[in-house]
Amino acid sequence: MSSYKKILAAIDLTEEAPQVINKAAEIAKVHGAELVLAHVVEPVGYAYGGDIPMDLTELQDQLDAAAKEQLANYGASHGVSTENQVVTVGRPESEIHRLQEDRGVDLIVVGSHGRSGIQLLLGSTANGVLHGAKCDVLAVRIS
Repeated sequence: MSSYKKILAAIDLTEEAPQVINKAAEIAKVHGAELVLAHVVEPVGYAYGGDIPMDLTELQDQLDAAAKEQLANYGASHGVSTENQVVTVGRPESEIHRLQEDRGVDLIVVGSHGRSGIQLLLGSTANGVLHGAKCDVLAVRIS
């Protein structure tokens, strides 16, 4: 097994996020690696169909602020510097791949719900991350 130097824990800020962060933190400790926490906020227009003739900027700003606050709490409890707490807006798979390349990440840790067999990853963000990543990806089974 290679030695990891920078690990990206890509989380969705649900009640399951600590499972992913804890696994990433354990691996980071074993390898003496730097830990980066990231959350991708999907653009509000995607969630509401994208064709609504209204300004959703305030709602997007509120979602971003709430995500940053929650990520800061996780970061503080795991000793992750503010520079390594990233909230970005976009498509989760694309943004995670971009962060991996921009920050020189050599392991991405994501959560995956416990479906059986091939369905474990298909159709999920974890699947998209896995198939486009240029580094190792660990899918943590969410229990």
